Amino acid sequence: MNLITTLIFLSSGLFLGWSLGANDASNVFGTAVGSRMIRFSTAATICSVFVIIGAVTGGAGAAHGLGELGKVNALPGSFTVALGAALTVLWMTKLGLPVSTSQAVVGAIIGWNWFSGSPTDFQSLGKIVSTWILCPILAGVFSYGIYQIVVILIERTKPHLLSLDSNVRWGLILVGAFGSYTLGANNIGNVMGVFISASPFKDINIAGVTNISSVEQLFLLGSIAITIGVFTYSKKVMMTVGDSLMALSPVGALTVVLANSLVLFIFSSKALSNFVVNLGLPAIPLIPVSSSQAVVGAVIGIAFCKGFKGVRQIKWGVLGEIASGWITTPIISAFIAFILLFIVQNVFDQQVYMT
Repeated sequence: MNLITTLIFLSSGLFLGWSLGANDASNVFGTAVGSRMIRFSTAATICSVFVIIGAVTGGAGAAHGLGELGKVNALPGSFTVALGAALTVLWMTKLGLPVSTSQAVVGAIIGWNWFSGSPTDFQSLGKIVSTWILCPILAGVFSYGIYQIVVILIERTKPHLLSLDSNVRWGLILVGAFGSYTLGANNIGNVMGVFISASPFKDINIAGVTNISSVEQLFLLGSIAITIGVFTYSKKVMMTVGDSLMALSPVGALTVVLANSLVLFIFSSKALSNFVVNLGLPAIPLIPVSSSQAVVGAVIGIAFCKGFKGVRQIKWGVLGEIASGWITTPIISAFIAFILLFIVQNVFDQQVYMT
């Protein structure tokens, strides 16, 4: 397969990466940009650098977990599945909604299973769906606890206003970098996971010193596509998450970013999962989770810290629109993928699955 053909088949994955960057960067820096603590250009630069590092060095675990749902075994099929998910994410992004890319990819894979007659691993699907419920709850709990601790520390130390502002700003940068790393590590599986079984690349050995696997090459290309999406189209969704759902103080913004980052780290860290197993506990499912759901849960956690007054500040209409997107995303993505698979196989005569 020549380079041009390879790039054509990978283009939908790169498009999905662009869509993820346009949408999910808001979940790392949306609150910081929305609260006017960090400029968009600064946030986009930091996010891009650490997304690439996270994707290449830590993306394998979550990508493997997603592959258990259904192994797309033909490159034209991988192209079509990624395209179906990307179109779904793009549609939601244009509406200004922080849609779950994970849900779009899961829906598209189920669409491929449906079209190819392959069985859907319902045990894996159950794990994935459970993370959709657990993710915002866990983020809300983290956010609630972190915010309470930070407020107590501020009350006891009574820092000068300028000092507090500077510390929070630097805190947003640091946790934003950490969040960007975890976004790359956890969500690169959404972008390139469907290409792993049908990867067109071969491992590259450089002077016998280091080896770059085919998966790492896929992840590098996907992470670059994510960074392009961050710079070109993420600002609108950043403002939706950072300002439209609930007005946040700088301290609240810092708390939300950290809570979101911790949730993504938990579901992408092999080391943490192995540590939990060694303690005799069930393994943490390494699955690409929804950073959109995590950040919304974290914002609600902040609201509950403030009691009834805080809950009233939540813009429930916006939250309802976001939640409706979460419900419809996998369904829409599955149908779009099914229709596209039919067209690619029957109109363009491309084999989208191997029997």
